[in-house]
Amino acid sequence: MADVVLQQVRKVYPNGQVAVEGATFDVRDGELLVLVGPSGCGKSTLLRMIAGLEDISAGELRIGGRVVNEVEPKERDIAMVFQNYALYPHMSVAENLAFGLRLRGAGKAEVQAGIDRTAQMLGLESMLRKLPKELSGGQRQRVALGRALVREPSVFLLDEPLSNLDAKLRNSVRGEIARLHRQLRATMIYVTHDQVEAMTLGQRIVVMDKGVIQQIDAPMAVYEKPANLFVAGFLGSPAMNFLRGNDAKRFSPFAGREVVLGVRPEHLLLSGGEGALQAKVELLEVVGSEAFVHLRSGEDALIARVMPENLPDIGDAVTLGFNRDKLHWFDAASGERLA
Repeated sequence: MADVVLQQVRKVYPNGQVAVEGATFDVRDGELLVLVGPSGCGKSTLLRMIAGLEDISAGELRIGGRVVNEVEPKERDIAMVFQNYALYPHMSVAENLAFGLRLRGAGKAEVQAGIDRTAQMLGLESMLRKLPKELSGGQRQRVALGRALVREPSVFLLDEPLSNLDAKLRNSVRGEIARLHRQLRATMIYVTHDQVEAMTLGQRIVVMDKGVIQQIDAPMAVYEKPANLFVAGFLGSPAMNFLRGNDAKRFSPFAGREVVLGVRPEHLLLSGGEGALQAKVELLEVVGSEAFVHLRSGEDALIARVMPENLPDIGDAVTLGFNRDKLHWFDAASGERLA
């Protein structure tokens, strides 16, 4: 396996659009790093630059210590798994798995060993003679993973590989990817817009917005200490609550400064106590083991995540409380986190 290092990598299209601006980070040998952000933030463009499918406008990219800015994709020793599977429809599962090895000139015995090893790893033994059209979406994605695995590359690149699957299959294949990473100790870079995938798969996550990296850290470190308002609002479901104006000033430790107060839904309490914020219940969502209470306090819309017991009724006035140790403060002008 190998590490991947980016130094001030930039992508500018001929029309002047800046897709990625000054991306600088490293992916450690054997690490699973996730690029996460909303659609259009530049994460897939960045992955394609690492793969060699997009030219790098400026900066330096190294894979395994070698500068690869001008190196052809096939010479980078990477394998990519796409969102749309990209399987050859006229080839069987076994032929799809073998294709990359045969292109590299592998012998018959090496090809068969690669097919057998990968099929066993992904539970594809009974499907080797089937065509892609005979497989479910989850099975097709496992074949796509297998086609990358069979080559044993230095780096795996995965571009939103679960987007076309339903919720149950996403959970299943996500677990497969996590298991494979633990088993192979492979260097993986994974792109997604799904924060659950980012939080559960990534050893570290890179949060992007509008082509710019906003924060890089372990998932829970980003969740607990978001660097700015964008990260705070993007990571977490439901999203972090924000209080502005007088409601924020009432509790602010930053005298004379315009601030935004952030509090996670699970840290907003319906039982009152410290905080004493007045709100009105607008909607209740009970989803089994928890409930989401939608509230209105002045101009601020809030959501509390609570146990589904002794819930207020829609229209009730409630007194909200929160633990001051769980509050987040941001500068109202810049959006940056305040210590």
